[in-house]
Amino acid sequence: MSHDTPVTLTLDRGLQVLRAFRADRTPLTDAELARRTGLSRSAVLRLTSTLLHLGYLRHAAGGARFELASGVLGIGQAWLDADPISRAATPVIQALADKLGMAVALAVPDQLDMLTIASGAGGAAACVESPRLGVGALAPMACTAIGRAWLWGLPEYERRRYLMRLLEAADAQASMLRKAMESAFEELREWGACASQETFELADNGSIHGSIALPLRAGQWRMPMALAVTAVDSQRDIASMRERIVPELSQTARELTVLLADVRVGPPGH
Repeated sequence: MSHDTPVTLTLDRGLQVLRAFRADRTPLTDAELARRTGLSRSAVLRLTSTLLHLGYLRHAAGGARFELASGVLGIGQAWLDADPISRAATPVIQALADKLGMAVALAVPDQLDMLTIASGAGGAAACVESPRLGVGALAPMACTAIGRAWLWGLPEYERRRYLMRLLEAADAQASMLRKAMESAFEELREWGACASQETFELADNGSIHGSIALPLRAGQWRMPMALAVTAVDSQRDIASMRERIVPELSQTARELTVLLADVRVGPPGH
């Protein structure tokens, strides 16, 4: 069956609808789904009807919006249960989180986002409910330390290809994004890690988080990943965070590289 058959296209579009839901768990209308996917509203209506029937979507309170249903959770949990990297890495990551009293995440790319596949939280971070800090969370590759660190770990030709896509998606903000990327890459050259400050919405509060991340490769395929520490509600400045965190983060990255050396998991499509 060729890659452009109606069945394949329908599956691809259905997955686009599911992917339109972000980690903030906000329910979406058919118009919002159409805008996020680039599909027509009539196509979205057909797809949401099918996904409702199959148990991958449900109506949110009020009935006008959609949200992900338990069918998606089942697939995600099955992947987590089977994924050797997540299982093996989680105790090491939790140990670092407990030592620093911060949140720690290991992430891989998901299109132009970073997907957390293993995480831990210690101290105050363990008490904060944030969709951006746990397994399954998506963070934008372009403007987060973990995304920029992952990009730095790529071969140069592949990094350029991703940068072109990110700059195209940034549109009017492309020039600003390019400068931020160059600054992050300079940090990675000098320190082996890069830092960023981000504002996350936690409950009704806006919280400033300082993140420091570095790239690593793991498994027999030497799959590029990124490891990050995030200080939740941190009053520390980035320089003092870097001095304390980078040695610990580097040590954990080395431990993970050794621990996962024999894992036979590669990038999507391999």
